[in-house]
Amino acid sequence: MKMLVTGMTGQLGYDVCRVLNARGVEHRGIGSAQLDITSETDVNAYLSSYRPDAVIHCAAYTAVDKAEDEPEQCFDVNEGGTGNLARSCREIGAKLLFLSSDYVFPGAGEQSYEITDSTGPLNVYGRSKLAAEQALRAILPESFIVRTSWVFGKNSNNFVKTMLRLAERHDTLNVVSDQIGSPTYTADLAPLLCDMIATDKYGTYHATNEGLCSWADFAREIFRQDGKNVTVLSVTTEEYGAKAPRPANSRLSKKSLDDAGFQRLPEWKDALGRYLSELKI
Repeated sequence: MKMLVTGMTGQLGYDVCRVLNARGVEHRGIGSAQLDITSETDVNAYLSSYRPDAVIHCAAYTAVDKAEDEPEQCFDVNEGGTGNLARSCREIGAKLLFLSSDYVFPGAGEQSYEITDSTGPLNVYGRSKLAAEQALRAILPESFIVRTSWVFGKNSNNFVKTMLRLAERHDTLNVVSDQIGSPTYTADLAPLLCDMIATDKYGTYHATNEGLCSWADFAREIFRQDGKNVTVLSVTTEEYGAKAPRPANSRLSKKSLDDAGFQRLPEWKDALGRYLSELKI
């Protein structure tokens, strides 16, 4: 199988390419410098030339707070880019796997969201991801949509790196404690995506590392495992005051993986330990 991976310069795309390389799968990883996915003409030309059998679409506009000020740019990349790739994949007969987000849900209650539960994003980024899902289903019904959350990986910035950087200058940090979800290590998620796209088990999936925590719990575990003497003070979302509203409940049910026979990802604390070791290499 000949693969194309968008978003190679990001956390997940980088690890997907590492998995494909380790498996000896012919592939090409690209970033925005190689292809502007917002240009339908460019996307058609690129895919018609390379002619992959499958595309794992990790590229995205992910600046959640910034998106509130530039919604057009966010939608151009997330909805428009995904639609362009879907049409090109349909034209050349390629599979497409799209990475979506827990942010498509409103975050109410304390139950884990099933793939069939009603959506209702709270911010521009979430709305753009939901719009991308809807565009993909309309254009290429036989495709994969994988919703994930709280991603961290070796390539690019993330919450873990931010906490470690702040720990160098502060011995006390305020971290939000009323948002609950599952941290997800891209080195664990990437193999699942590569396994999934090799099948014809099309549909929507939720995939995160196992276990739940708040951002404050996540920060405390980072410092505990890394041996940092930092006190984490719990604050509410309102007290923290981010520009874009966030869902309080990002719990995602993995029943979709179970039903399709895919293996769940390891527990998030285990994943964090392996990630911290990776950062030291």
